[in-house]
Amino acid sequence: MKRSEINKALKEMEQMLKKHNFYLPPFCSFTPKEWKEKGHEYDEIRDNMLGWDITDYGMGDFDKIGFSLITLRNGNLAMQDKYKKTYAEKIMYIKEGQHSPNHFHWSKMEDIVNRGGGNVLIRVYNSLSDESIDYDSPVTVYLDGVERQVPAGTQVRLKPGESISIQPKLYHDFDVEEGTKAVLIGEISQCNDDNTDNNFNPSVGRFPEIEEDEEPYRLLCNEYPSA
Repeated sequence: MKRSEINKALKEMEQMLKKHNFYLPPFCSFTPKEWKEKGHEYDEIRDNMLGWDITDYGMGDFDKIGFSLITLRNGNLAMQDKYKKTYAEKIMYIKEGQHSPNHFHWSKMEDIVNRGGGNVLIRVYNSLSDESIDYDSPVTVYLDGVERQVPAGTQVRLKPGESISIQPKLYHDFDVEEGTKAVLIGEISQCNDDNTDNNFNPSVGRFPEIEEDEEPYRLLCNEYPSA
C-alpha cells in the first residue's frame, strides 16, 4: 500500500469524524517528528497499539478491500500486570464499495455499533469444531439486546445507532449497503490483539506493506519509534 494512499485515507477519516462531531484524543494528531520526542510516559500507546490503523489486508486494492480504524483505548493480555484494562474501544470508517474480509476472533467478544452515516452490513457464520466456516447452521445474533436467529451467511443490516454483539469464533465481515454512503463504526470489546487474535478465512494479511512514495502524515499504530 502506498504511503500516499494511507495519508489520503487518514485525512478522509478525519473529515468524516469532524462531520459527525467525534473528537479524538491528542495522540491521534501527533506528527512523526513529535513521536520521536515522546518518552516512556507514552508507552501505553506504543505497547497497546493505540492510534491509526489503515489496511488493505495485503490485497493491494484499498478502495475495494480495506478498512480505516483508530484504537482509542486497549488493555494488553501479554502485559496484564502493567496494563489493567480488560476492555478496548475502536472507531472505524468504511466507504461504500469497500469490504473488510471474513474473520473471527479466538478470544475477543465485541459489540459493533453504527455510529453514523450509511448502513453497515455484517455477514455472519458460525464456525465448526475445526474452525472452518459453517455454511449451514442458523446463527443466533444479539441486536441491541434482542436475540434473533438468522440463516448462515445473512448480512445483518445496522442502521445508525444500531449494534450487534459478536461472540468469539463467530465469523463476520463488513460491507456498506449500496446507495447509503460511508459509515462510522464503533467497536467496544474485550482487549484487542490484532497480531494474534484474528482468524481470516480465506487468509489475508492484517497490516500493509508500505511503499514510501511520500512523507507520512501520521504514524500507524505499529510504526511508533521507541522512547
